[in-house]
Amino acid sequence: MSRSASVYDLVQSHRITAVIYAAVKLDLAEAIGGEAKSVAELARLVFADKSALRRLLVALTTLGLCTQAAGDRFGITDLGRQLDQTADPSFKDWVLFESEMLAQSWSGLVDSIRSGKSAAELRGEEDDRYAATGNAPEWTRRFNAAMVSLTRSLVPKIVAAHDFTAARAIMDVGGGTGELISGVLQRNAHLEGVAFDLARCEADARAHFVQVGLAGRCRFVAGSFFEAIPGGADTILMKSVLHNWKDDRCEIILHNCREALPIGGTLIVIERIMPELPNSEDAGCAMSDLNMLRGPGGCERTEAEYRMLAARAGFSFVVTAGVGSFSLLKFRTNGA
Repeated sequence: MSRSASVYDLVQSHRITAVIYAAVKLDLAEAIGGEAKSVAELARLVFADKSALRRLLVALTTLGLCTQAAGDRFGITDLGRQLDQTADPSFKDWVLFESEMLAQSWSGLVDSIRSGKSAAELRGEEDDRYAATGNAPEWTRRFNAAMVSLTRSLVPKIVAAHDFTAARAIMDVGGGTGELISGVLQRNAHLEGVAFDLARCEADARAHFVQVGLAGRCRFVAGSFFEAIPGGADTILMKSVLHNWKDDRCEIILHNCREALPIGGTLIVIERIMPELPNSEDAGCAMSDLNMLRGPGGCERTEAEYRMLAARAGFSFVVTAGVGSFSLLKFRTNGA
């Protein structure tokens, strides 16, 4: 905006989400493709009313996602191309997850603020969102797809931030369908890898390893990181795991990581870091923090808080590096 935002502007942010969601549901980025098209042509391609679609395209143009050319034609910008499923990066699956899944949970934010409880706790259910949704295949599919799109955009930054040369075997704890571990292995030919997660991720992970040509170097192991983590790896990765959980649950996960690693083993934690004094540039982290409150019940933590949790589990802090909007915290097992 060319002027300072007012509360009037801020409270309408949900409309932006709705506009982007509509574009994704219509497969508009794919329809536009590499060159500007007329509204009439686009309306035919996405099965939409011409007049109504034009109004959506104008809104997308004001957001910097589309461009308007002569002859009432509209193109797609580099930013807008991120709504295309085939783009790199693509956040199409994240848009669907945010709009269809996460947005619903925010409607009860006041209740969570008043009580300090997550949505599940307020309903009297168990506080493990992932176990509670184990029998909801659509939720699991949408969640996994969203995590893949986010992780894929971070893999190059993670590999640049940490030198994996000295590692031999790496395990991604909470590795989902294997996007992170496969991305690391593709860029480090000497490594072997394991994705460790709940059994419902296994089929998709195995299929992914075959698809990217890593079935011989990467495997999936099913289990719960609250019970035990298998040994054999000298390096453990955990991305966007600890922020889901309250401190007592994080301590169980980290203790199990410590038990699985050898002396001198490496733990790499990838999370958003909450600044000690957040400002307007940290809005994304603050919003994620509230999302954790409303969802699984965890929180976004400061670097000092992560270091304290890791120390309690027997890890020594090594270094922190930036990986986009996330940070990479490196720890070693004590006794090295």
